[in-house]
Amino acid sequence: MKITVDTNVLISATFWYGDSHRIMQLVESKIIKLVLSKEILQEYSEVLRYDEIQSKIKNKNLYMKYTLQKIVSFSEIVEPTAKLDVIKDDPDDNRVLECAKEGKVSYIITNDNHLLKLKEFEGIKIVTPEEFLRILKTENKLN
Repeated sequence: MKITVDTNVLISATFWYGDSHRIMQLVESKIIKLVLSKEILQEYSEVLRYDEIQSKIKNKNLYMKYTLQKIVSFSEIVEPTAKLDVIKDDPDDNRVLECAKEGKVSYIITNDNHLLKLKEFEGIKIVTPEEFLRILKTENKLN
């Protein structure tokens, strides 16, 4: 099964244990395949440099469980050929749809309301990390 995650899931998995981290562990274990684009990776890299994130790392002694290089090492990187204009309220979210479409994924995993409102895009289900793990458990893909 192939999935695309957005930057908020990557950031959450990088610093905190929870559903996003569990999904990344499944990717590392090759139970599911992660498809990302250069645009998503670039945004992830930029967010890691935000003052707010750097301050949290320093003040809360956060440990980075994932780095850009590590994420790239276990991901399939696609270059979307089609530009989409589906999400008008936050056009940057279209890059997630573009990546998912190009990578022919089954799920987009996000906590972003602009994406979640769609529920589905061209047959690709859009769910939260919690919902995705519940689906995997129901399908007996998780112990």
